Amino acid sequence: MANPSVETVNTFGDKMLLVGGVLLVLAGFVGFFWLSGQEWYVRGAALAVGVIAGVAVGLLSAPGKAFIAFAKDSYKEVRKVVWPTRKEATQTTFVVFAFVLIMAIFLWLSDKSIEWVIFSAILGWK
Repeated sequence: MANPSVETVNTFGDKMLLVGGVLLVLAGFVGFFWLSGQEWYVRGAALAVGVIAGVAVGLLSAPGKAFIAFAKDSYKEVRKVVWPTRKEATQTTFVVFAFVLIMAIFLWLSDKSIEWVIFSAILGWK
């Protein structure tokens, strides 16, 4: 079965809103390049108006509204996270560095031991 969390746009009105949003964004880009002889702020305004209008129209569709609800729920969940204090983060960082150092030494010793066994003890190379 396909991914059940994938949502498809089924209504004609939602499809038209999404197409209209994409067309408005494209119109903003076309306006930006079409107004190449104008000042930078006029071109930037054309681009900004097209992108903002396109996004606004797209957010009016059912998938846009679902995205807004998802973003609100995500923000609520992030607010529930208990972030570590500076002291806890520093201590955890030091523990990770110490573990990495110990593992590096252990792996270096293992490598040198295996190298000695293979090349000196078994093959007799010096």
